[in-house]
Amino acid sequence: MSNVKAQSPSSARRVRKAVLPAAGLGTRFLPATKAQPKEMLPVVDKPLIQYVAEECVASGIEHIIIVTGKGKNAIEDHFDLAPSLERFLEEKGKKDQAEMVRRISNMVRVSYTRQKEPLGLGHAVLVARDLVGDEPFAVLLGDVIIPGNRPATKQLVEVYEATGIGAIAVEQVPREKTHLYGVVDGEPKPQAPWGQRLLRIRDLVEKPKPGKAPSNLAITGRYVLPPDIFDCLARTKPGSGNEIQLTDALRILAKERGLWALIYEGISYDAGDKLGFLKATVEIALQNPELGAEFRKYLKSLDL
Repeated sequence: MSNVKAQSPSSARRVRKAVLPAAGLGTRFLPATKAQPKEMLPVVDKPLIQYVAEECVASGIEHIIIVTGKGKNAIEDHFDLAPSLERFLEEKGKKDQAEMVRRISNMVRVSYTRQKEPLGLGHAVLVARDLVGDEPFAVLLGDVIIPGNRPATKQLVEVYEATGIGAIAVEQVPREKTHLYGVVDGEPKPQAPWGQRLLRIRDLVEKPKPGKAPSNLAITGRYVLPPDIFDCLARTKPGSGNEIQLTDALRILAKERGLWALIYEGISYDAGDKLGFLKATVEIALQNPELGAEFRKYLKSLDL
């Protein structure tokens, strides 16, 4: 990859911002999403997008940019101040709940921009260009939950800040399921502290058939990218469905600037899929300190 122009680590800038694309219609969850955003569907006791925002905060992100569309006002309301609700809870003596509501409003700076037409994930990221500016940023898909003490986004931030090169999270999937994912063609470039988990991306293939997949490493919905990606997106021609695909822009970035794939540490839940949503609900409920023990007892009592 002799044409790669990588930044020196010393010139890499701190990752302060994150883009959360949330303009999709959520058709896989109809009728539940007919009148509410998919991102506001609750997993146990929090909406999907709050899990993602909390991952941002735990990764050192200071400013979240949410790309919304028509019918997404509930997202803005969720992260906005709610003085009447706080006052009501205080008056009822529910101080802990009032403080919880207050924390959601104050956890991080949030800005919004609109994607007026559903023109693809790449276009949604491009819409955030003015708010991101000329600095590196993270992208987190709002329907992928990656809980845990070591956020996947933070792991990618560490790679970027150490190397000056963008990084995307990948995980191993069964070969027969590669047609469901974007898959990377990567060359191991071990370096401390990541070892064999760090690969230099040669190419990315969208939903390849098992026999044609270059690997079984699937893109997981977490990215840390340099501002150069915006120029790559601007040069990306619409693909299937007349949509601008982020994967196509990442292919350009990998060739021109370099791009890492990191086999991250953790477990992800594709909560944009009904089965994935159910798995996330069950497994996160089992980890809940208030509900976990009782819920586990209930599941064991079922005659399955």
